[in-house]
Amino acid sequence: MYFQHVYDKSLAQSSYFIGCQKAGVAAVIDPKRDVDTYIQIANEQRMQITHVLETHIHADFLSGSRELAALTGANLFLSDEGGPDWQYAFDHTGLRQGDLITLGNLKIEVMHTPGHTPESISFLLTDIPGSADPVMFFTGDFVFVGDVGRPDLLEKAAGMAGTQEAGAQQLFKSLEQFRKVPDYVQVWPGHGAGSACGKALGAVPVTTTGYEKRRNWAFRFENDEKGFIGNLLEGQPEPPKYFAKMKELNKQPRPLLTSVPVLAELSTEALKSAMDKAYPIIDTRHKSAFATGFIPGSINIQGNNSFATWAGWFLDYETPFVLLADPASLDDLTRKLMRIGLDNIHGFIPSTNTFTAGGGKLQTARTTGYEELKTLQQGQDLQLVDLRSLSEYQQGHIPGADHVFIGTLPQHLNKISRDKTVVIHCQSGDRSTIGYSILAANGFSNVINFPGSMQEWLQQGGAIETAR
Repeated sequence: MYFQHVYDKSLAQSSYFIGCQKAGVAAVIDPKRDVDTYIQIANEQRMQITHVLETHIHADFLSGSRELAALTGANLFLSDEGGPDWQYAFDHTGLRQGDLITLGNLKIEVMHTPGHTPESISFLLTDIPGSADPVMFFTGDFVFVGDVGRPDLLEKAAGMAGTQEAGAQQLFKSLEQFRKVPDYVQVWPGHGAGSACGKALGAVPVTTTGYEKRRNWAFRFENDEKGFIGNLLEGQPEPPKYFAKMKELNKQPRPLLTSVPVLAELSTEALKSAMDKAYPIIDTRHKSAFATGFIPGSINIQGNNSFATWAGWFLDYETPFVLLADPASLDDLTRKLMRIGLDNIHGFIPSTNTFTAGGGKLQTARTTGYEELKTLQQGQDLQLVDLRSLSEYQQGHIPGADHVFIGTLPQHLNKISRDKTVVIHCQSGDRSTIGYSILAANGFSNVINFPGSMQEWLQQGGAIETAR
């Protein structure tokens, strides 16, 4: 057997390449959309990808299953569980509880494990020449390292009222199946730490069923369904806005993107035309570079591992947009965007020089440090705004700070004063720089960014208070 774990740090998403070396055939589970990765592995291992499997209709990324099948001729093996509302609307081989897939000398058993979503399935792998016992369990968003999949996404992200309680009850029952799997079996989940698909995912990529039965919080409630549901639903992170779009695109037929696009560099005139059409400019530079000079109206989303997530919060799927980015980073940034279906990139500019060459004037950001903030707090006309998640805010925030989650800031501009001095912060300054750029783009001239944020506040001994 050949096995390779493919991990996307930007979305904390795992996919898997599994092959039978004797037969020269392979399967990919939950592929990301830039599928050249798997084709390269197959070529290196002299294997043919014949099977593409999915654990469920994903909400956090745009699956590359159909792209991979189109390029390789592989068959799609997708869940037919969950009822009529949870069926894929394109051709595939349907899978149900107990079905077996043969891949050369490998056997894959299908287990229906609803809870995160109604159609969720998991795959139990046996390497027949080695043993009749299973060796790997691919759980998707069912069981993670240290956590289980959240059942509230359908309600919070897709607007399907009343589904989270039903999902939590299904998940409680699905764990009974997990308990029956032998303790020695490796567990390879669909996500790692940093994913919004759970609240306490572990950072290690693999675990075992035995370890999870002993250490995962969810298995402490074997005879307490009510306690399990209460613990499961409490404190889940805010689901990114783009999750609802991913559910739609992963279920329905859509245009395929079988290669990574090459972006066109915009001239000064082309940039001006794009700005006249109100195309957003996403400035991917480091927050410190942005602060020293930025194009008015541009939004600073740094090109790090969180780039796609925040782009999914603030960009829509209809309006073209422009990237300000180092040309050397374009392939990486384009891949990150295509993984959540943000394909409508109008072009890029390599620096702010493209803007200033046409006579444009840059803006600079107002920032503050700990001591100046302490001084500002002595006055009466200050609004301090915490842009972190609600759970972070509740666990401890600067006394007197208001809370507005950065992801929903454009919808809550009315909560930001236009008369007082406004100081914004987050945990380490990344989100507050996004917030500063959004507020500046909306005409706020009274805002100061505290880029040191909670990290600096705590390091300097600043007081905090909690809220529930």
